[in-house]
Amino acid sequence: FLLRLESGKTFQFHNGSLAHDELIGSEDGTWFTSTGNARLLLLRPRLADFILKMKRGAQVVYPKDLGPILVYADIGPGMTVLEAGTGSGALTLGLSRAVGPTGQVVTVERREDHAAHARKTLGRWYGEIPENVEMRIGDVAEEVADVGPDRIVLDVPEPWHTIDAAAEHQPNGGVLAAYVPTVPQVQLTVD
Repeated sequence: FLLRLESGKTFQFHNGSLAHDELIGSEDGTWFTSTGNARLLLLRPRLADFILKMKRGAQVVYPKDLGPILVYADIGPGMTVLEAGTGSGALTLGLSRAVGPTGQVVTVERREDHAAHARKTLGRWYGEIPENVEMRIGDVAEEVADVGPDRIVLDVPEPWHTIDAAAEHQPNGGVLAAYVPTVPQVQLTVD
């Protein structure tokens, strides 16, 4: 169960209930017993837990896809990553964590409603937008020269319309990764 703990509230489920006040201030790894005699283990959520349960706006990049994107795009600490298609913010969270405090993620979203949703998502996870994330509204192809990214990650419905313009200003040796879920989309992307 993924809960936002609030003083005075009670968590109720099929095996009883447990007051939030009992949980607040407790250490990770503490066991509790519900009113229905069920044992519950208190843990801070992993990023994967949060992504699977977070509120959705646009389509979400799930943890099963997030890992391979980070590995195949070779994203690591200190890099500058330009992301196209902020969406609900799940991929942005993973990129932010991967580049660490010395890296930078510039995420570009065309739709203001998706960007607003992603801002809320990042705020829920981090408490605020982290310093290593910059959120922009616009077209990624227009941002590449300004950002000069080490990596470009395209999570847009039709990346084949964006790849040439995005790659044109990417520094030599950079990596461009496009996330597409179907074989026909892969064919269109690499042609």
